[in-house]
Amino acid sequence: MSLRSYLNKIKPSFEEGGKLHAFKSVFDGFETFLYVPNTTAKSGAHIHDAIDSKRIMSMVVIALMPALLFGMYNVGYQNYLAAGTLQEAGFFSIFFYGFLAVLPKILVSYIVGLGIEFIWAQWKGEEIQEGYLVSGIIIPLIVPVGCPLWILAIACAFAVIFAKEIFGGTGMNIFNVALVARAFLFFSYPQKMSGDTVWIATDKIFGLGNTLPDGFTAATPLAQVGQNADVSASLCDMITGFIPGSIGETSIIAIAIGAVILLITGIASWKTMFSVFVGGAVMALIFSAAGMTPIPFYEHLVLGGFAFGAVFMATDPVTSARTECGKYIYGLLIGAMAVIIRVMNPGYPEGMMLAILLMNMFAPLIDYCVVQRNISHRMNRLNHNK
Repeated sequence: MSLRSYLNKIKPSFEEGGKLHAFKSVFDGFETFLYVPNTTAKSGAHIHDAIDSKRIMSMVVIALMPALLFGMYNVGYQNYLAAGTLQEAGFFSIFFYGFLAVLPKILVSYIVGLGIEFIWAQWKGEEIQEGYLVSGIIIPLIVPVGCPLWILAIACAFAVIFAKEIFGGTGMNIFNVALVARAFLFFSYPQKMSGDTVWIATDKIFGLGNTLPDGFTAATPLAQVGQNADVSASLCDMITGFIPGSIGETSIIAIAIGAVILLITGIASWKTMFSVFVGGAVMALIFSAAGMTPIPFYEHLVLGGFAFGAVFMATDPVTSARTECGKYIYGLLIGAMAVIIRVMNPGYPEGMMLAILLMNMFAPLIDYCVVQRNISHRMNRLNHNK
C-alpha cells in the first residue's frame, strides 16, 4: 500500500466526528509536508503553482546543508587541532565527532520549537505552520558549540512564543525568529555566547575527539580584532572556514553554495543579498580610510556572521523589505550598520545580529516610503498629462 493510499485511509479518523479529530492539525501538518496541498491559501496571497510554503522552507533547509555539514567537520577539526592530534585523525573521526557535538543542538531546537508549534496549533484548532522548519536549523548554526542545551531550549521557546506565535504565527512576525533566539542568548547568557571559552568543543564524545584542559580558550578572529590583537587566521582560512566561530557561520564557500541554490531557485532576493555586501564594503572602506579598523575592508565581509546573515537571514521574505527599491535600501543599511556596530563598539565585535533585527523593525517603513514615492510620481505624471 502506498503512503498516499494509507494517508487517505486514515484521514477520516482525523476529520470532524472522527475518533482522532482532536489531532487534525497534527495530521494536516504531516500530510502537507509530504504532499503538495491541492488548495490555495484561505486568505492573503494565493498559491498559483506547486510550490507552497513548505516546499520553499524545505529548499532553504537544503541550501543550509553545506554550512551545516562543514560546521560539523570544523567542530571536530578545531578540537583535534587544539589538542595537537590533527595529524593522526582521519576525516571520518573528525566529522563524526563534530556530528555528535552538533546533532543534540539540532534535536533540541526542533523538539522544543516544533513541540510548541504543535501544542499551539492544537490549542487554537489551526493547521501547523511551517515557518520553524528553517528557524529550527538556523538557530543551532548561529550559536557556539559550547552553548549548553538547556539554555538553547529556553532560547528556542522564547523565540517561538514571543517572536512568532504572539504575532499570529508564520508570515506575521516582525523580527527574524532565529535572530531573536540568538539575541535572547546573547543578552541573557553572555558568558555562553561570547568570550574565548565557548568556541571549541572540549570533551570527548563516545570515544571520539579529545578532552582539553579546563579553562581552554580560543578567540575568534573578530574577537582578536576587538582586542586590538593580531589576527591569527589567514584570508584563506577565513574563506574556507577553518577558524573558531559559530557552528555554521565560518565557511564562506559553504555559505556561497547555499546562496547559489537560493538564487537559482528564486527563493532569495539577489537585490537584498548583494546590497548587504555593498553596504558593508562601503562602510568598511570608509572606516579603513579613516584608520579606525585594523583589518582590510574585505575581511569584514568574510568574518563572523556577516556572510551567513546576508544570505540566509537578511533575505527572509517575512521580515525584510518587499518592494524592489526597498530591498536595495534595506540591504545597504544592514551591511553598513553591521560594520558600524563592529567598529564603533569594540566590546561587541559581531554586529550582524543587531543590524538585521534593527532593520526588521524599519522594513515596513521602508516599503511604505517607496510605495508613497511611487504613488506621488504617478500622480505627478497624471497631472502633467492632463
